[in-house]
Amino acid sequence: MPVMKKKFSAFVPLSALAVMLLSACNNGNPIASKEEKKVPEHVNFTEHVAPILYDNCTVCHRPNGGAHFAFITYQDAKQYAGSMAFVTKERMMPPWPADPHYTEFKGQRVLSQYEIDVLAQWAKEGAPEGPKDKMPALPKYPSSLAGAPDMVIPVTPYFMKAFSSDKFLLVKVPYQLPADTFASLIEFVPGRNNVVHHVNGDMVKYEFNKKSDVFAGERIISMVEDTAGIVKAFQKLGLPNDDGSYPVLQKSVVNYLPGAIGQIYPQGIGGYILPRKGAFLFNDIHYGFTGKNDITDTSYINIFFTKVPPNRPVQEFQLGTLGAVPVEPDMIILPNTVKNVFSRMVITKDISVLTINPHMHLLGKSFKAYALKPNGDTIRLISIPRWDFNWQYFYTFKKMVKIPAGSTIVAEGVYDNTKANLNNPFSPPQVITDQNGSMKATDEMFQFIVTYLPYKEGDEKLSLE
Repeated sequence: MPVMKKKFSAFVPLSALAVMLLSACNNGNPIASKEEKKVPEHVNFTEHVAPILYDNCTVCHRPNGGAHFAFITYQDAKQYAGSMAFVTKERMMPPWPADPHYTEFKGQRVLSQYEIDVLAQWAKEGAPEGPKDKMPALPKYPSSLAGAPDMVIPVTPYFMKAFSSDKFLLVKVPYQLPADTFASLIEFVPGRNNVVHHVNGDMVKYEFNKKSDVFAGERIISMVEDTAGIVKAFQKLGLPNDDGSYPVLQKSVVNYLPGAIGQIYPQGIGGYILPRKGAFLFNDIHYGFTGKNDITDTSYINIFFTKVPPNRPVQEFQLGTLGAVPVEPDMIILPNTVKNVFSRMVITKDISVLTINPHMHLLGKSFKAYALKPNGDTIRLISIPRWDFNWQYFYTFKKMVKIPAGSTIVAEGVYDNTKANLNNPFSPPQVITDQNGSMKATDEMFQFIVTYLPYKEGDEKLSLE
């Protein structure tokens, strides 16, 4: 019972240092706005390092945060001083694969050079503590990076034995409300075991008098491929109305992939209408490798209510695998090769782009997307020079980006199917394809998903921050 955020997959072995610093999140200060200062001759934790960690890292590196260990206290942080200096210098952390010099986004996670140099100096000096009375107050952290949710719905816990992998499931998460309600965001939050690799979730919208009990039926069923099997699965889940007919299904309401944070747009843009009786249907939830221990996943859904109706519902289209336009030349990546691919789509009407999502798997090396206007000018969208499969964000622009009719959106990708790619799942390298849209991490994908609105005068001036 309730307690009063495409097709993705993700599993990749991390380097030892990346495991040590699995996740660090930033309050969203853009690279250009961080004051570049001179590093003091001597730095310490309480005066210099703690403010950096509290602003950029401890939203994840804290008890009950998304990371595996905390940086809250001096003793917490001291043991990782050298690792912090290395991964920040290499810009592995905070995890922000997009090049901030190509395009800036809302909430981007980028340390200034001053902050990087402070961490390096601290490690070099042996990580001194500093005056205890200079220790800053610990920030207050919400239960979600999007803020404090108005409603939390637990997903039925799912048990997996040690060394299990690649479980694809259909999952129903029913709810009931006192009345139809507007929501600005519906956010999937994975359990602490880091085994949820992606979620594609829809919303089942019942007419109140057509469904007596939304909680009836099974909650979890193994994924099926054929139509007859899906119909049976829907019946087992109790999705049909009482008379056997089917309710309205609103697609792509609650999705997840590694590192994704739910996006809340200005009031009236995006959002959802939740009927009094409904359910969230994960038409595809992918669990990956469990490791050496049995685990039970305890994921949940956060819902953020709003009083403003969704007057401008967002839309989306997709380039590449399973998209509106194909991958060229193809998604057959031969062993011991580095392959370039692209996908391009002509826009037939003026649109305002809010959020973009690039997607590749383990062989991904780099990704770039841009739009070519009819007059030949280029609109920069995103550049990821060093693809990181562990961090695949929904990147939201600071202001909507107008792309005029007649423009061509181009997405370019590079894949590395050689032994030099440490994330290559096969040794020796094998032929890798997209398997007609397979979501296994050991297959490949090339996708570029664009969330947009039909253009209105002034959209490009409206802040999304």
